[in-house]
Amino acid sequence: MTAFHAMKLLCQATRNEQRYAKRFCGTLLTQTQQKRVFSPFWMGVSDPTKSTVFGLTQPFCTAKKSPKEPKTAFGSVGRRIPYQILHVINQDGESLGNMHRAEALKLMDQHDLKLVLLRENVEPPVYRLMTGQQIHEEQLKRAEKKKSSTKSEMVQKELSFSSAIAKNDLDTKTKQIAQWIEKKYHVKITIRQAKDSNTDMFILFDQILETVSEKATYLSKPKITREGVSTCILRHMSNKELKAYQKTENQKNSTEKKDEDLKSNELHQ
Repeated sequence: MTAFHAMKLLCQATRNEQRYAKRFCGTLLTQTQQKRVFSPFWMGVSDPTKSTVFGLTQPFCTAKKSPKEPKTAFGSVGRRIPYQILHVINQDGESLGNMHRAEALKLMDQHDLKLVLLRENVEPPVYRLMTGQQIHEEQLKRAEKKKSSTKSEMVQKELSFSSAIAKNDLDTKTKQIAQWIEKKYHVKITIRQAKDSNTDMFILFDQILETVSEKATYLSKPKITREGVSTCILRHMSNKELKAYQKTENQKNSTEKKDEDLKSNELHQ
C-alpha cells in the first residue's frame, strides 16, 4: 500500500514538472519572438535577491579581416593567374576580347610573349601580351613619371658680399658656388654696391657665371632688388641644356680653328 502511494506521488510530481517546463518554454519562446533576437547562445544570470533570469547573449564573430593585398609592380605575372576569364590585349594594343586563362597562356607560349596585368578592378580583369622589351620600356616610363610627380624640395644656398670684394675672396666664393652647383643646388647671390666703387654689379654676376658656365646658368637673371643691392640665382643645367652647350662650344672651337688655319695659310703665302 505504501509503495502504491509512493508511485502515485512520483507520477504526480513528474506530471507537474513537465507542465511547468512547458509553460516556461512557451513563455520564453513567445518573448523571443516578440524581441526578435536570434542567437544560439543562452546565459543564466544569478542574482541572490531575485530568482534566476534567463536571457540571450549577443552574437559575436572572431573572424579577422583579411589584410589588403599590396599592389604588385608592373611586370610579367608568369603563369599564376587567379582568374578564369580574362580580357586580353595583344602586343600591338588591339583587344582580343574575353577568353579563358588557358587560351591566354596558350597564346603567350605560341608567340613567346609575357602576360602583364593592366587593370584588376574590372570584370573581367584586363591582361596584355607584351614582349620583354615592351615591359622594360614601360617600367622606365613609369619610373620616370613617378620621379617627376614626387619632386623633392630644391635646396637653395645663399652668398652675399660687397662689390669691392678682393680677388682672392671672390675666387674662394666662386669655388664654393661651383661645389654647390655640382650638387645641383640653387645658389642665390647678393651683391651690395660699395661706397666709392664704380664696379658694375651686373658685369660681376657675369664673371661669376663664367667660372661655372660649363654646368650652370641663370635661374633668375640679375636684377636690382633695392637701391645699391642686386641679386641673381644660379642653377645646374639640365641634360638637354648641357648637350646644347657642348654642341655650341664644339662649333665655336671648330670655327676658331678654321680661322686660325686660314690666317696661317695667308701668312705662308
